[in-house]
Amino acid sequence: MQRRDFIGCGSAFIALAMMSNSATGATESPLSSTNRPAIKPITIKNIAIGAGKPRVIVSTTASDSAEVISFVREQATRNEVDIIELRLDLLHNGQDATAMAALTRELYALLPHKLLLATFRTKAEGGQQAIDDAGYAALYQQLLAQGELDLLDIEMYRAPSAVKSLIAQAHQQNVRVILSSHDFQQTPSQREIIARLRQQQMMGGDILKMAAMPHSPGDVIRMMSATWEMRQRYAHRPLLTMSMGGLGAVTRLCGELTGSALTFGMAGNASAPGQIEAARLHDVLTLLHQAAASDA
Repeated sequence: MQRRDFIGCGSAFIALAMMSNSATGATESPLSSTNRPAIKPITIKNIAIGAGKPRVIVSTTASDSAEVISFVREQATRNEVDIIELRLDLLHNGQDATAMAALTRELYALLPHKLLLATFRTKAEGGQQAIDDAGYAALYQQLLAQGELDLLDIEMYRAPSAVKSLIAQAHQQNVRVILSSHDFQQTPSQREIIARLRQQQMMGGDILKMAAMPHSPGDVIRMMSATWEMRQRYAHRPLLTMSMGGLGAVTRLCGELTGSALTFGMAGNASAPGQIEAARLHDVLTLLHQAAASDA
């Protein structure tokens, strides 16, 4: 870990401590460890999400299925990677439900000890392809019925009836759901970030995700503070939060402190702005985890 990483984390932690009670105008005292909500870790293939250091996700970025298969075969051997995200929207045939279900089966067979996350990130939330609600639902329905996967990312603001149905179908298939919200224009207020995460929890998400674009260090601190408040006061499910871009890189490193149980690393090309190379990310997460453990 380089000195600037420590400085960045340290500065953010100081600001987080100053803002944690004041950012939303809250007057309550912070909850103690005895009365805070209990987050039950999710364990799949002996990978626990929600306990210890954040788990590392890397995403596919290729537009061709053969390249995706080659990438996943390589990542399957890397100790620093826990989860592979298949980005369907980056594939030229990503809306071909039959082909995508077959691809998930092939990738799943390559990952006996890692998790497969399937995501169609819509253009409205920063992805490469637009898709209407009916097409989105049909694609995911076929993935769940005919594919093989461990996790499915569902955008919370798709058609409510489709989201509800997909969550139910995923749970019937023993697939865990990441309910997600992305804002590539700005960082919402702390109150709004928490409201979205709480709504995801009420909707039945297994992992609650919020990503936003910062325009100042204050935006980054607000995301970290919102994560901490959500973790302390409301969360029963693991969280996945981040500020995007280089400015938000600290949020990808410090999840064990703030309460974010997962983080995205980069292998090859980045799938979102601000990602850190997976091996370096893993090293920093391990170092911070060891430092925290020494105080226990």
